[in-house]
Amino acid sequence: MNDIYALLRHSWAGLRVLLAATLLLGLGYPLLVTGVAQVAFPWQANGSLVTAEGSHTTDPSEAAGSALLGQVSDDSALFYPRPSAAGDGYDTMSTYGSNLGPEEPALIDAIKERKAEIAAREGVPADQVPADAVTASGSGLDPHISPAYASLQVARVAKANDLPEAKVRELVEESTEGRTWGVLGEARVNVLLLNIAVKQAAH
Repeated sequence: MNDIYALLRHSWAGLRVLLAATLLLGLGYPLLVTGVAQVAFPWQANGSLVTAEGSHTTDPSEAAGSALLGQVSDDSALFYPRPSAAGDGYDTMSTYGSNLGPEEPALIDAIKERKAEIAAREGVPADQVPADAVTASGSGLDPHISPAYASLQVARVAKANDLPEAKVRELVEESTEGRTWGVLGEARVNVLLLNIAVKQAAH
């Protein structure tokens, strides 16, 4: 009888700890973090949305996209993003990389095909096409391209928008982000923000 009583007492103690932890960590903590984020960082907490004019918004109906997510683009007057293996391209519901190794024939063939297509589109030799122009990111949602890939597209974008190349290069430089904290990652260009700047300059 004492053993049963001890078992029940310990079980009840464990259940109370479980309930307390669930309320504290599963409900209280998320609500606290969400509340602080909404007050202190509302733009970031609501998806880092950007309007067609380039301003920040927390209203999805006003947004042209998110500064955190790349977008599929087939407009030759705009800068193209890097390839995406997420669904049909930049699908947030199926985010992933290609998961193909560097020796995988399918990846090698895809890179060769993309390199030839980009070289023809931009009017440059294939060996000038940078790696990020022909390979997808690990998430398939990366909104950035390298400054080298952006520079490769300047002449086409400038011509399509009847803008001086110098002006478009200036926009690329203004849209280039340095390394995080000066040491992490590489310099990068946010394609969505750059294309918004191009559209504004062209009108």
